[in-house]
Amino acid sequence: MSANHAGDIKRYRADVDEKAIAAIVKHLGIALKNADASLVSCSSKNELATIRDSWLKKKLGLTDDDAKLDKLIADVCATMKNDARKQRVTFYYLAAEKAGKLASLAGGTKAAAAG
Repeated sequence: MSANHAGDIKRYRADVDEKAIAAIVKHLGIALKNADASLVSCSSKNELATIRDSWLKKKLGLTDDDAKLDKLIADVCATMKNDARKQRVTFYYLAAEKAGKLASLAGGTKAAAAG
C-alpha cells in the first residue's frame, strides 16, 4: 500500500514535518500494511485507549492523566470528523502536534516543508 502521508496531513496543516512523519511511520511499522489497521476509528473506545496508552504515553512520553489525554484524542477526532477514513499517520501526527511533541519526534529539529 502506497500512501502520501504528507499530502493527507497538508489537508490540515500547511507545513508538514517530514522527519516527524517518518518517525510515526517507523513506529507504526507493519500495521500500515493492513488497510483496516492504517485507519483510526474514533468510535472504538478500545482503539482510542490503545492510542492513549501506546502512542501518547509510551512513545511521546506524556504523563497527563487519562482524562486530559482522552480530551486531546477527542479534539483530533473532532478535527478529522469529516473524514470517513481517518488515516492513522495523520491522526498520530495531529495528536503529536497538539501535545507539542513534533519536534522531539523529528529528532529535536523542526524540518517543516512548505505547503
